[in-house]
Amino acid sequence: MTPKEKAKELVDKYSEIGIGHPTSLIMPKQCALIAVDEIIKASPTNPLKGGYIELYSDMVDEAIDYWQEVKQEIEEL
Repeated sequence: MTPKEKAKELVDKYSEIGIGHPTSLIMPKQCALIAVDEIIKASPTNPLKGGYIELYSDMVDEAIDYWQEVKQEIEEL
């Protein structure tokens, strides 16, 4: 899923459960941004078994980059 698709999916999920005014995306976007920030803070991958520290580090960096792009796409909605 592209960052743009994921951003829309997250905002849509918060809209579907009735957060905020039905014609406004302000609250659903804020909720999605909070969720993405929490994902980023949590280091969004698990360490690989076997001690491949560099590969793990690269995977975390890639995941954080993806979620940063999702965050940017949410802000642009």
